[in-house]
Amino acid sequence: MKALYRKYRPCKLSEVVGQEQVTKVLDNSLKQGKVSHAYLFIGPRGTGKTSVARIFAHEVNGFKYELEDDYVDIVEIDGASNRGIDNIRELREKAAIAPTSGKYKIYIIDEVHMLTKEAFNALLKTLEEPPAHVIFIMATTDAYKVPVTITSRAQTYTFKLADSNTMLNHLKSIAEKEGIKIDDDALKIIVKRGGGSFRDSLSLLDQISTLSDKGITKDLVISAMGLPEDEKIAELLTEYISGNIVKITTILKDLLNTGVKPETLAEEMITQIIAEPKPELLPLLAKLPEVKAPFPEAKLLVALANNTQATKPVFSEAGLKFSSTSYAGSRAEPSLRDEPVRPGRNIGVENLNQDFMLPKKQVSGAESTDVANQDTSDNASLRQDTDTTLSAGGSSISKDAVFDWSTFAEKVQAMNDAVYSQLMKTMHEFDGVTLHLYPERKIVKTILSRDNNKRILIDASGGVKINIHEYGEKPSNAEKDEMLSKISDIMGGEVQNDGGENPF
Repeated sequence: MKALYRKYRPCKLSEVVGQEQVTKVLDNSLKQGKVSHAYLFIGPRGTGKTSVARIFAHEVNGFKYELEDDYVDIVEIDGASNRGIDNIRELREKAAIAPTSGKYKIYIIDEVHMLTKEAFNALLKTLEEPPAHVIFIMATTDAYKVPVTITSRAQTYTFKLADSNTMLNHLKSIAEKEGIKIDDDALKIIVKRGGGSFRDSLSLLDQISTLSDKGITKDLVISAMGLPEDEKIAELLTEYISGNIVKITTILKDLLNTGVKPETLAEEMITQIIAEPKPELLPLLAKLPEVKAPFPEAKLLVALANNTQATKPVFSEAGLKFSSTSYAGSRAEPSLRDEPVRPGRNIGVENLNQDFMLPKKQVSGAESTDVANQDTSDNASLRQDTDTTLSAGGSSISKDAVFDWSTFAEKVQAMNDAVYSQLMKTMHEFDGVTLHLYPERKIVKTILSRDNNKRILIDASGGVKINIHEYGEKPSNAEKDEMLSKISDIMGGEVQNDGGENPF
């Protein structure tokens, strides 16, 4: 029994659905006898590029098109497996031979972007001076990988993903022909998951067609495909905007317990955000594509928790109150607690990237006396008799500055993935002058202490002094990190680092 996408593959240009901008032009060129020597079909997968190429090749030669036919004058080549210069040289030699039964010898090169540079150069020679009896039809999903020298010598046609109404009507028609009893709401889910690809949408319809003889409902499709309900996704996005970590973890835990994969959740959230974009959701949109193995659950939680109070700096009237100790794995900013939010201002420190530092609130006159009396022990421990100290680069740094760990970690990752991986296996503490790193394993200490790796850390920090402690040492004021606690709650227990590659 044939798969539906093969059974309902079109055999005429008039049967092609959703690509009228291509089929009408090709049909007119056939009627007028104006056929080019080279065509380039570009567009997403499953939009009909190869099917139209086959149909056009048959109609140019006046052949009747059957799905299983095989004409010697129509040659299909897979660019992925025949990508070398020797393959193209062989093609050129055979192209010189006149067609056997048709007017033209037609070469259909699928995934043409996979050809090597040398193969493209060899193909270019033929495209520049083609035999009169040869037509090339090239298809690709990645048009930007095809050299301009090739595209400029071919007529280019763009295939588009089908819109929702077109795809829905197409699936309904096929379902009726196949005797598949399915609700419109269930079909809409297939349309959405198919993403405008005819092949993918028909494959999904084929997959769920055997779920029930009595009728396939929306709930049945959701259950069979392991999809979250739109309402739950909308609720999750609402709680992200409000920054309610408790609700976020509860909803996320319920969804994961139903068997929904974190990658699927991320995809569904991306779809909803794009459908109804809101400024508050754009930071989440930037993080969701990162939700993939390894440890996708943790990555999804950190992405959703990024907008909660656990990761937001809080500025107090008396300066900055913060716990300078946190787990590198949480990727959270220093945890600043207990005081209302008050905006700070960046300070310009010569030779130091100001992305990493925030100053304490400046006060003067009698007000400074009141503020000094309100200082907590946290603030007092940060202040010294002098106002400034020197960094590793000799720059003056405020003693009350707060080190931005997230920005630092991202810069290390951009400079060297291997160093970043080891950095994620440390705890850290910033005392206003020095960034202290506390490795979880002896090998982490060894790797980070190498001269070239330590130079990466210093450069990424903007010149801050860095002290890599011995394995087993702990920060002086280590306390349980709030973000780690939240991850622990959703995972059902304490989160422990196993010394592997888990960045969380």
